[in-house]
Amino acid sequence: MFELSSEYTPQGDQQQAIDKMVKSLRAGNVHQSVLGVTGSGKTFTMANIIQQVNKPTLIMSHNKTLAAQLYSEFKTFFPNNAVEYFVSYFDYYQPEAYIPASDTYIEKDSAINEEIERMRLSTMGSLITRKDVIVIASVSCIYGLGSPDDYKEMMMPINVGMVIGRDEFLAKLVEILFERNDIAFQRGHFRVRGDVVEVRPAYLEDTAIRVEFFGDEIDRISEIKATSGTKRGDMENYLFYPAKQFVSSGPKMKEAIKAIRKEMKETIAAFEKEGKLIEAQRVRMRTEYDIEMMNEMGFCQGIENYSRHVTGRDPGARPYTLLDFFPKDYLLLADESHATIPQVGGMFEGDKSRKTMLVNHGFRLPSALDNRPLRFAEFMEMTNQRVYVSATPGPFEMINSRPENKHYIPWVKGELSANQAIKMLRKQLSPSPSSEPIEDFEVNKRGATLIAEQIIRPTGLLDPVLTLYPLEGQIDKTIELCHDRVLKHERVLVTTLTKKTAEDLADYLEKVGLNARYLHSDIDAIERVEILRALRAAEFDILIGINLLREGLDLPEVSLVCILDADKEGFLRNETSLVQTAGRAARHVNGECVLFCDKQTDSINQLLCITKYRREIQIGYNKKHGLEPRSVIRSVQQSLQQTDSDSADDTVPVLRVAEDEVTYNALELISQLEEEMREAAGKLEFERAAHLRDQIEELQQREKTRLAKTSDKKKVDYRDLK
Repeated sequence: MFELSSEYTPQGDQQQAIDKMVKSLRAGNVHQSVLGVTGSGKTFTMANIIQQVNKPTLIMSHNKTLAAQLYSEFKTFFPNNAVEYFVSYFDYYQPEAYIPASDTYIEKDSAINEEIERMRLSTMGSLITRKDVIVIASVSCIYGLGSPDDYKEMMMPINVGMVIGRDEFLAKLVEILFERNDIAFQRGHFRVRGDVVEVRPAYLEDTAIRVEFFGDEIDRISEIKATSGTKRGDMENYLFYPAKQFVSSGPKMKEAIKAIRKEMKETIAAFEKEGKLIEAQRVRMRTEYDIEMMNEMGFCQGIENYSRHVTGRDPGARPYTLLDFFPKDYLLLADESHATIPQVGGMFEGDKSRKTMLVNHGFRLPSALDNRPLRFAEFMEMTNQRVYVSATPGPFEMINSRPENKHYIPWVKGELSANQAIKMLRKQLSPSPSSEPIEDFEVNKRGATLIAEQIIRPTGLLDPVLTLYPLEGQIDKTIELCHDRVLKHERVLVTTLTKKTAEDLADYLEKVGLNARYLHSDIDAIERVEILRALRAAEFDILIGINLLREGLDLPEVSLVCILDADKEGFLRNETSLVQTAGRAARHVNGECVLFCDKQTDSINQLLCITKYRREIQIGYNKKHGLEPRSVIRSVQQSLQQTDSDSADDTVPVLRVAEDEVTYNALELISQLEEEMREAAGKLEFERAAHLRDQIEELQQREKTRLAKTSDKKKVDYRDLK
């Protein structure tokens, strides 16, 4: 059972939205929408729906930053259930590609975030072993993974008294892709000391499992701290998950290698028949090297390109994804659905175009095309009941969530405006035949309202006041407005059209005495979350961005949003973007959105109309209930950076940024000593390394004590001292 833990109760029109959604889901409807404005508590509504429907739930978000925020909030709402985080584990990713015009081959290059990889493995394990699971995921969940059946088959349960030799146990660990390393004890590794084997699962943060043997029998199983070896407690049994996301048993891997070798020969023959000898040689060299790695290691770089053979799928069959790890009857919540649904629909074609070029020029076998994201129709087939949540729902959600709708309208490339969606709906429901393509797919049942408006904010807050200024002098006016807000200890968001403009504007504001930073897609996922957390914690006052400062960001301290070049109609300045961006100021009692423009575009006019409509409803509610608007007050979310739960002083928060000069100097010294310690250990100078380690621990403890004494006197930022 899902146990919702919250000091809040549904307020405003939250309860009616919850009741409508639960009734619709219990009636068996497959499409339903919550039209919830910014600040109306959509996340809390989603949590109540999950608790009452009581099904494993996938919450999809269209970007990592929002997914991280949702993960933090749902961890708080459901502390006794499994809340997992599944996004792309690449901080940097350059996909493999080939450009024929310049004969340029670009090798795959990436920087894997180990913490996110750990969370992904934890997600897969939880879905297989538990039912009370909530997964917050990005579009990464529609990309290929290993087979869930293979993953289950490769799990290794052990228990005290189990008859198994130490060498057999080690062989099984290697089979599920753990590696032996008796010196660097990292996640996904194990080390052996006589009859004691210590295993560090890849899905745990700072925990290892110690298995002690007596002859050919497991005598004791203990949980220990990975870094120090401190024992935390004994256990009767334990279940080891595989250490990699793509796994397969030995017999299946042998069959896969046979199939890969057969496809390689066929591909080489086809190239040679066409006179493409270079391409034939390329594919031979690449494939034979990968086969050799799979024979020796059970794994190779880019093994996902052979996933069709490894999992035994037919050519053209859809890949296994995270959705396969869910039971058949689960709930999908598409957060900010107006952005998430089109994102799902647009993934397949881009991936296919790039890989087709690689296959045609001999860099990959044709089966690599079957390592792909799901097509939109496949995604719909794999999801059963869906709730779309957005302040600005797209045409797909608006049409399919109508009680009268008897057909599934597929998502099509390119967005329609809300008005166009309504026209399409009316045309479909009219007696005359519709000219729009309609295919039977799923039928919503009658007897439940499928669209719930959630416009009233429990805090009584109104939509932000809209102010229009001319483009001329927009930077100077922005600086003036920012100064006013900073004096009131409030925060500001500024949106630009390009990354370069955002970076240059942040530098310029710093030069005129304002504390500003920028945020865009080049900044890695966890650092984005840290920047937003730092804004809320008043470590700086002004955040400049492009398209990330929109959907779902919960920043109650922001009272002003400035939209530069608001009349440049397009993706970044359309109706949806303007409504969403303006909504970032809707959690503050002094909320205001300033648009710099020389003409009122259709999108700006739509924003003015929507804002007026919502303000009138909220004003009426406030008068009826005697409600005085008040700003949202919410604690700053916990950093995704893990804290050491066994540290001597758990009261010291572990964050990432240090601006205090004394703190900075101490941490620089610690960093230098750590480098020297690692270098000494690498040269096997263990006595010197141990001496440096003791110095580091003494400095860390001294710095923690100093910061703890200082924290009551003034605002201090902390650096990770682990």
